Amino acid sequence: MAWVKRGLVYSPDGSQPWSREYASFPTAESLPDGNLRIYFTSLDDRRYGSTGCVDVAFDDPTRIIRGPQQPVLTFGEMGDFDECGANAFSVVPDGRRRLLYYQGWQNTTRAPYLIFTGLAVSKGADAPFRKHGRVPVMDRTDNEPYMRAAPYVIRDGDAFRMWYVSCTEWKDRGGTPQYFVEIRTASSNDGIAWSDSRVCLTPVDPEYALGRPCVTRDANGYRMWYSIRSNAGPYRIGYAESRDGFSWTRQDAGEHVIQAAASGWDSEMVCYPFVIERDRRRLLFYNGNRHGATGFGVAEWQ
Repeated sequence: MAWVKRGLVYSPDGSQPWSREYASFPTAESLPDGNLRIYFTSLDDRRYGSTGCVDVAFDDPTRIIRGPQQPVLTFGEMGDFDECGANAFSVVPDGRRRLLYYQGWQNTTRAPYLIFTGLAVSKGADAPFRKHGRVPVMDRTDNEPYMRAAPYVIRDGDAFRMWYVSCTEWKDRGGTPQYFVEIRTASSNDGIAWSDSRVCLTPVDPEYALGRPCVTRDANGYRMWYSIRSNAGPYRIGYAESRDGFSWTRQDAGEHVIQAAASGWDSEMVCYPFVIERDRRRLLFYNGNRHGATGFGVAEWQ
């Protein structure tokens, strides 16, 4: 078994004001017609981020059947926690509603930014997403003061389960600020108030950040794909397994990860994985060079 790369899916041409460059953090949602909607983050001329989407064919996920129009989610008002960007990370069915969990960020002075988790709600399959509020649903705490972001959420019985990234430290590295980021999990009864935060995975030197978790679950337990940032090399994708979703065993060198290509759009790095499983198929959407500047592609498990 192995991932087979199917190719580049989408990269913005810069013609739309909200999407001058980048298509980062691909996030897949199954549509009622059986195809897929892939949300992504693009930057405008000020480098503020909005979430757009393309619809792709499930039988050939490199084939776009509906291109990007206007953004489905954009940055907030001046001073809001998402004043510089709103990036979608997971879409969760909740009865007739859909819950879109996103990260909002603010540019800052000494550290580059603060990032926290927000929520937008759609009241139906074709209804637009509206922000739940102007403050995060995962805000700063004394133990997690800088970042609670990149939320991946699933239904867990009558409750919700989230895996997300947490920055606990910034430090100066040769004149450049560098963060320390680990992956945590939390739970919620209503999808809004989150508690019971626990550490799942922590970077191991020379790593300094583990990011963008994506989790699937089956009868054998949980599987997680995530990004790895290291002082020893560019972004790469990692993989871990767990019986309970709390304690994880890393298998970063195994068959479940993809590697950078010899040439082309994903030859420098691979990052920001999102895995979707349906109809006995497993697809992995991911970013390549310059963490999304060249767009996103897809691989299939065979």
